[in-house]
Amino acid sequence: MSQAAAAETHISPERILQTGLAFWSSKTLLSAIELGIFTELSRQPLTLAELQSKFGLHERGARDFFDALLALGFLSRQNGVYSNTPDTQLFLDKENPAYVGGILEMANARLYPFWANLTEALRTGLPQNEARDGSPSTFETLYSDPARLRTFLRGMTGISRGANLAIARLLPWDRYSTYADIGTAQGDLAVQVALQHPHLTGVGFDLPQTSAVFEEYARENGVNDRLRFQPGDFFKDALPNVDVILMGHILHDWGLETKKMLVRKAYEALPEGGTFAVYDSLIDDDRSRNAFGLLMSLNMLIETPDGFDYSGADCQGWLKEAGFRETRVEHLVGPDYVVIAVK
Repeated sequence: MSQAAAAETHISPERILQTGLAFWSSKTLLSAIELGIFTELSRQPLTLAELQSKFGLHERGARDFFDALLALGFLSRQNGVYSNTPDTQLFLDKENPAYVGGILEMANARLYPFWANLTEALRTGLPQNEARDGSPSTFETLYSDPARLRTFLRGMTGISRGANLAIARLLPWDRYSTYADIGTAQGDLAVQVALQHPHLTGVGFDLPQTSAVFEEYARENGVNDRLRFQPGDFFKDALPNVDVILMGHILHDWGLETKKMLVRKAYEALPEGGTFAVYDSLIDDDRSRNAFGLLMSLNMLIETPDGFDYSGADCQGWLKEAGFRETRVEHLVGPDYVVIAVK
């Protein structure tokens, strides 16, 4: 097509250029989180000079940096004074329980440079993270460093909060008395269910290293009398025997046979009539609309030896193969969907 024909049909390179250079805006936001800009502005609005002084920024880039954050919609400015927008005030203040920046801190520190090797990953099928040079795996690295693990677990709470609240409302919880959250991390899913349903008692199941973080979070939310932590490795140990098993943002980390193994373990742990709810950023069945789910699957290519994201239809097939008699897919929030199965 000629340039004249493109102009006539209103075809534009704008989306191509925006996507190709999207790392500009991404890194601007990630650097602001790294510096703690939004946490500081949650205390009080500041002028450019005050921000530049407080964060030790060179005058050459400071004004462009803050005005770029303004233009991107992450800051407000009035009479030369910068402040947070309502969403950055809520979600990017480290002192706010709704903080989602933990996962973005990890993206800045780890994922951002690893994604530079996506082309290599596509050619080889091999992870491009720490494992690329023979270092320990992602999870070995995380679980060996308590401070880094705490940041990661809090980040998982932030990225999962909306889905966790939706699950706490979605299932017919009045039919059940016990539940377990597998790979519980900080425990937000278990906590949100307990907060909304006082008759339930729950279990957070994860590696022993997460126990202190889980128990602290349960105490902070006043549900520690109905939640307990059960240390375990879902590769080696049986899952808790409860009425409902929950598994969020877990299956996509692993290859097909491991996915099926975890589904079978859930089936074996549940009673007749028990429910298994598994959620992830599901790819749409046509694999043409949910870009986030597809990009998350590419992130699994970067991060894991054989993990991948999947569609609701894929998951329903694995559930039925394991013996579940009823399955359905429900939307939670954003790109997250839950697949619900009854034994």
